[in-house]
Amino acid sequence: MASPTSSLGDDFEKDVGFEKTRSSHEDRRLTQQQQDLIEASEPPFTEHVQSDGGDLEKVTSAKPSVTNIKHVPNGGTTAWLQVLGSFFIYWNAWGIVNTFGTYQTFYETDLLSASSPSDISWIGSVQAFLLMVVSALGGPLYDAGYVHHLLIGGSVLAVLGQMMLSLCTTYWQVFLAQGICIGIGTGAMFVPGVAILSTYFSTKIATATGLAAAGSSLGGTIYPIVFHQLQPKIGFAWATRVLGFIMLATLIVSNCVLKVRVLPEGRRRFLDLTAFKELPYVLFVAGNTMAFLGLYNPFFYVQSYVIESGIAGPGLAFYMLSIINASSTFGRIIPGYTADRIGPLNMIVPCTFFAGVLCICLAAAHSIGPVIAILVLYGFCSGTLVSLPPTIFVHLTENRAVIGTRMGMGFAITSVGMLVGTPISGAILNASSFTYVWVFGGICTVAGAGCLLACRVAKGGAGLMTKV
Repeated sequence: MASPTSSLGDDFEKDVGFEKTRSSHEDRRLTQQQQDLIEASEPPFTEHVQSDGGDLEKVTSAKPSVTNIKHVPNGGTTAWLQVLGSFFIYWNAWGIVNTFGTYQTFYETDLLSASSPSDISWIGSVQAFLLMVVSALGGPLYDAGYVHHLLIGGSVLAVLGQMMLSLCTTYWQVFLAQGICIGIGTGAMFVPGVAILSTYFSTKIATATGLAAAGSSLGGTIYPIVFHQLQPKIGFAWATRVLGFIMLATLIVSNCVLKVRVLPEGRRRFLDLTAFKELPYVLFVAGNTMAFLGLYNPFFYVQSYVIESGIAGPGLAFYMLSIINASSTFGRIIPGYTADRIGPLNMIVPCTFFAGVLCICLAAAHSIGPVIAILVLYGFCSGTLVSLPPTIFVHLTENRAVIGTRMGMGFAITSVGMLVGTPISGAILNASSFTYVWVFGGICTVAGAGCLLACRVAKGGAGLMTKV
């Protein structure tokens, strides 16, 4: 079982053309002589520093590039501050997406009661779709040095959309503010939040990403509670504005602490079609897309299910979404830490499978105790599908120069599943009952787990003890 350090070392060895050697079975690290050969063979290092005008300028030095593991900090105060900044990006990107279930229930019973559940769910699904698509399209802008432009522009749009939402009274106004404006804003600022971490961490990347991704769970826990507590007291408009002010305060932190350490030498392509010739990549993207078709059904519909089924009153029902998101916090941190030791694919496959099974189990839960137990477990298992994919894309890509391109392509395709999944479930609900909503979501997620398992076998073989 190769250590994370040796895996990165293997990539470097291929670049300079010498054979992989290891001193012993327990110590699989590059020798100093091989490291010297790597550094000698690398092009000049291009660092991006901020000029007085605020733009990033390229400065060439003799230091090796960021692809050399020796020059990735992998810790330290500055590196962990990037995790803090990324944490609040997740808090206001996926955290806002994870909050939509609260708005779904409120819109169905109050503001947009004339619209069907399927129509209302399009608002949240478009928001999530744009988050992923815009982040994929923003990758080349990040590579070109427009890091703080993306951060500031995305933050402004996200907060602006939230504030404009407080003024909305009709469906199309809500769709434009919450679906389009917030979706584009979160997508733009999400790129730096994810990409910067890979330049500060190597062997601890899954742990760092897991800690940052926990922001989406905590944001998705706090925002619904704040909205639910304030909306009856101060009204929809001011409750929504309070959430906007929380977004503003936390995004100021991200904009202050996120710091560009290094950018790629050269600009990234939008497409790398050779990725679709690699079976593990194709299977992983297909698995993600299938899983996301059903993954967000509990997030969007569980509150309505609990109320309409008479399982709990509105007061308790509004906490169902917070329960999912709170347990999902541990589903991002613990699997991320474990993935650094057993392999990210070995972690994501069983978690995705159990998430699908638990979604189906909701169809048989008719009292509050079983529902809460299922949601706690579902939140934990579903958390890995947000925190681990970026790490897995790195793991599946041998040429580190195209990691960003392949990650963007994968997220763009996966976003289609997020776009159509919950509206399909809304249409199913209109035609039948919640039972079929849970069955549809669970089957899609289990099918996604099957594709992820095939990816794991294609990448690392069928051996149970293989780290992959």
